[in-house]
Amino acid sequence: MADLSAVEICAGAGGQSLGLELAGFGHAVAVELDENAANTLKTNREQWDVRHGDVADEGVWNPKEFLDVDLLAGGVPCPPFSIAGKQLGATDERDLFAWAVELAGRMQPRAVLLENVRGLSMPRFSAYRQHVKDRLRELGYWSDWKLLHASDYGVPQLRPRFVLVALRDEDAQWFEWPEETPYQGTVGTALFDLMAADGWLGAEAWRRKANDVAPTIVGGSKKHGGADLGPTRAKAAWRALGVDAMGVADTPPNEKHPVDFMPKLTTEMVARIQGWGPDPEYDWQFTGRKTTKYRQIGNAFPPPVARAVGTSIADALNRQGQPKESSKVENEVMHDRLYLALKSASTPLTERDLVKLAGEKINSVTFERRMAALARDFVIDEDDQLEGRAYQLVGFKGFIGQEQHERHARFAEHRSRIS
Repeated sequence: MADLSAVEICAGAGGQSLGLELAGFGHAVAVELDENAANTLKTNREQWDVRHGDVADEGVWNPKEFLDVDLLAGGVPCPPFSIAGKQLGATDERDLFAWAVELAGRMQPRAVLLENVRGLSMPRFSAYRQHVKDRLRELGYWSDWKLLHASDYGVPQLRPRFVLVALRDEDAQWFEWPEETPYQGTVGTALFDLMAADGWLGAEAWRRKANDVAPTIVGGSKKHGGADLGPTRAKAAWRALGVDAMGVADTPPNEKHPVDFMPKLTTEMVARIQGWGPDPEYDWQFTGRKTTKYRQIGNAFPPPVARAVGTSIADALNRQGQPKESSKVENEVMHDRLYLALKSASTPLTERDLVKLAGEKINSVTFERRMAALARDFVIDEDDQLEGRAYQLVGFKGFIGQEQHERHARFAEHRSRIS
């Protein structure tokens, strides 16, 4: 029986859900927009309270009914930060990262776990990260970000994920990021039994050729076509491993296929690469047709990685291990000093004043580029003065729960294509 409780938002098909369960968290509720993914959750855990719909709609679930849970967790949508997308950040109707931080303020969980794509760790979003970290501190949470690679936690693919963990000050001193347990095999060793299941005579030769971990599985979104294993560079990496990445197969190759045949992966194989199976405790069933299953699997947080991070959080909440000294707990990483300078100013400041206050040596070209990036996520007033143009931070463009925010109209317009 789990001794800790969790609310999971944007739960997907259950990668994070299963990992957290194995780490000792029982689900008070799991909320998911995609109907097929919600059905997958219900199929695997009939006893869970699974809600289907927009997580920001209190008609779907009411956060007030789940106050003071141990953990608020979620894999909030990735497209706002994806390198493969437009990186719209706060102005993307799918962005729920800042909203999830405000949700933590309303619910007051002991800990928060949010994961997203590597793109959120890039310089483009340094001010966004600073905003999140500052807001969490205002709400009473210590926080830290870390880029984790799935292959470092027993999963046979690279899959970098940018993970945020936040805890109350009294629990933060007990938190340690999980130790790495690198995957010891290859795509070939991970999938050999599945690739040979229908009698393909080339399976052994294929196993030897598939001699590295997999590139990142790309689930994609409803805005794009059917299932394939990623962009051009990823397809080339799969080809080097002996895999045809131009789609997903219904069945593995059989005795009628030539020995030198280049197979496609089945959804079962993709799930294995993502961290489901072969160990029975990672067994999971996916609902829907092939492409639907593939998207559920490909968009998931690998269960072993979620389990590793979840275990570290559970250990902190249960006061396991040795607490750190207070001086070692404080994380004073500054993600964007120019944003901090803008935020601290009560009156408009010129470029010269802002650069001096930020303590950075940057030229005017770099300054303009940085300000343009800031203006994508924040409202910045500009005023021409005798000393030059002056800037003042007015607000954050992102959705944090406002009833009249334009996110609602855009979300309603594009809902059928949001995933």
